[in-house]
Amino acid sequence: MEDIGPRRRALLRTAALVATAGIIIALAFLTVRPGSTLAVPDGARAGELSMSPCDYRTEAGTRAAECGTLVVPENRNDPAADLIALPVIRIPAEVEQPREPVFRLGGGPGSTNMKFPEASRLTADRDVVLVGYRGVDGSRRLDCPEVAGLRHAEGDLTGAGSQQAARLGFTACARRLTGDGVDLRGYSVAQRVDDLEAARTALGYQKINLISSSAGTRTAMVYSWRHPTALLRSAMVGVNPPGHMVWDLAITDKQISRYARLCAADTRCSTRTDDLAASMREAATDMPRRWGPFAIHAGSVRAASMFGMHHNGPGSAPLNAPTVIDAYLNGPGALWAMSVLGEVQLPDSIVWGEFASFAMIDAPAAQSFYQAGGDPGSVLRSDGTNFLWGGPSGFSTVWPDSPDNAPYRAPQLSTVETLLVSGTLDFSTPAETATDDLLPLLPKGHQVILPELGHSADFWDNADASRHLLNTFYDSGRIDDSKFGTRPVAFDPGPLTMSTIAAILLGVAVIAAVLGLGLLTVLVRRARRGGFSHRAGMWLRILTPLPLGLGGWFLAVLLIWSLDLNTFIAGTSAVIPAVSVAVGLGTWAAWVRHNRPRRTALAVALGAAVAGALLGYSAGATLTAPLTAIAGAAAAANLGLLILDHRLHRPRAAVASESPVPASV
Repeated sequence: MEDIGPRRRALLRTAALVATAGIIIALAFLTVRPGSTLAVPDGARAGELSMSPCDYRTEAGTRAAECGTLVVPENRNDPAADLIALPVIRIPAEVEQPREPVFRLGGGPGSTNMKFPEASRLTADRDVVLVGYRGVDGSRRLDCPEVAGLRHAEGDLTGAGSQQAARLGFTACARRLTGDGVDLRGYSVAQRVDDLEAARTALGYQKINLISSSAGTRTAMVYSWRHPTALLRSAMVGVNPPGHMVWDLAITDKQISRYARLCAADTRCSTRTDDLAASMREAATDMPRRWGPFAIHAGSVRAASMFGMHHNGPGSAPLNAPTVIDAYLNGPGALWAMSVLGEVQLPDSIVWGEFASFAMIDAPAAQSFYQAGGDPGSVLRSDGTNFLWGGPSGFSTVWPDSPDNAPYRAPQLSTVETLLVSGTLDFSTPAETATDDLLPLLPKGHQVILPELGHSADFWDNADASRHLLNTFYDSGRIDDSKFGTRPVAFDPGPLTMSTIAAILLGVAVIAAVLGLGLLTVLVRRARRGGFSHRAGMWLRILTPLPLGLGGWFLAVLLIWSLDLNTFIAGTSAVIPAVSVAVGLGTWAAWVRHNRPRRTALAVALGAAVAGALLGYSAGATLTAPLTAIAGAAAAANLGLLILDHRLHRPRAAVASESPVPASV
């Protein structure tokens, strides 16, 4: 059964060579993939918009739409500026004679404006239009891997090392982008507004409505100040007036006290603590340093807590207010899980270059905050603000500031009919800031404060109520929030608590490491006793790389968590050595037999695995990189051994033909 014939074996060997080479070529192609497929059409001019039929997925199903490309200057203040391309999507109304359209302005900053599944709530009698944000959705994307990479490597998201890393990362990113020909001064909120105005003009609309949320409300404000005659009505959900991209910690503490009062009135919550605010303050101030052998980073916990407290609805699971509150009442295991999740997710959650360019409008406010001493002793400290801005010497001191920002650093008068929607438990954009700073400057302004709602995602959780409120306002200017009522805060986080997540993380890591080490031990022992048959070895080289690679990686993760190393668990220094050794050694063990050279093959397998893991890692995203590294290591190690095997089994005639011929012949 073992002898399958030299010709068939040669064919199988050749096929395996081709297949593994193909995997490596595919990974190489992914490594050099472009950051954006959008490009400026040849011969295009500023203001041109081309549209064609497409499909757009909404919560009500896939809708027929129009997709296109808008061409605009990168910097309208520079006559010689490059042109950039932005995507445009129009979801048409369901009637032949629609009302004024709605332009969507999503939040962030540093997030796309092209995802709006709730669009179907507004298309009964009006078009909905999405225009991509420059720096995120366009032909030039302001990615800053330097920022995310350096922050990942520092562990605690807001510690002194992380703040220094943020400054270095933003400095390096700005220098690189500028060297690549990007004019960072063009990525201001004012120029984003003019992109929207260019799309309005190109689409032939006389007047439009706006629906904005979170940081997108800042864009809506500037739109009303720059082009008031282009707007009919503007609805803002989670209002962010100028100067408030730095959180007011006194308001945050007041909101935590509101949660404490709600907790005292809740049977389940009140049995766990006499005073929720005091319990959270105690846990945040005297944060446990470890959960068993694993380190807890207090700054990471508090930063993740701030972002988690933004929402109290199910749409933001697993990191939402009930989950955060439960973690503070549960103790070290839950806090460790929040620390880990924050450090994995938050550094990659933002397109940092676009965030910095947009946020520079609030740079003076951030500098004033730190000059006044920063945190006055609040429950969650200033770790949320520190994470975004990088501390007192963060990006606001090194990122290029656009001259467009100067006129818009304070709210202005606007006669556009405007609806402000706020939640009483919105930690991100508190209702007070809209009431005090913006509403007095809106002669045609209205504010709706929805009880017990958090940030903008909570507003969209109630489909019927949000649809009714917005469409009534756009149709007539009338305000009707009667369908919202008061949504009770659920202090029960559900089955996926932070304690559960901690158990899952630890269980997966331990089981994967033990299984990987056990499998590798079996393979190596069998190799030392003579190895596997040809067929068994082939199947083992196909089936074992994934459990071996995951086992090696999770063993490294356990060491990082235990030793509190300044190493990102999905970074190259954690993934590449662990995956390369585990996959390379396992592949070698499955290949080796009595008649094969062991030391040479081991060197080939390990060397090829390292090269393949590096290539595969580069082809993946943050959390998929370990998997692509495993695929690359397996493909390269097998390719190296197949080439070695091919040379060992060449026909003797071929070997003889390569022998040197004496000169006398």
